[in-house]
Amino acid sequence: MNSQPPVADSDFELRAYLLGSWSVERTLLDRTSGTRGTFTGVVRYSALDDDGGLSFHEEGTVRLTSLDGDPFTGPASRHYVLHSAESPDAMDVTFPDGRAFHRMSFTQNASQDQHWCDPDTYRVTYTLRGPDEFSYAWDVRGPKKVQLLESVLRRLDPRSGPGTG
Repeated sequence: MNSQPPVADSDFELRAYLLGSWSVERTLLDRTSGTRGTFTGVVRYSALDDDGGLSFHEEGTVRLTSLDGDPFTGPASRHYVLHSAESPDAMDVTFPDGRAFHRMSFTQNASQDQHWCDPDTYRVTYTLRGPDEFSYAWDVRGPKKVQLLESVLRRLDPRSGPGTG
């Protein structure tokens, strides 16, 4: 049995794979303060009417507990835009205002990227776990933040197949 996760190849169509609704479970760790947390919610990748891009919208609930035991629970959301890249196995992620964020891909040579958010560096690694599940981890390091955010996404209706969930 192969214990390695599947790896997308250059024929993999990332846009078609992502299209639809996914549950998301995220763990959060602030390595400086010891604060731990979780985020649970839903991510929707919706088709845009332009050049084959996608809208990414995430909504859910964040729960944080600091070392002193003070809990916080509240709503959280974020939005990005994914644009077609020169290869169908990758997409360029931007903030809603068009600023570049990073490249998303599951191929072996492109599954890692980084983003500089002055003064910290955000490094992301994407892992394809199967036809209905993937994960990514952000390792944030710098003078302001030292964090680890690990997310697992699962297709909400796996029977419908990629792109139809």
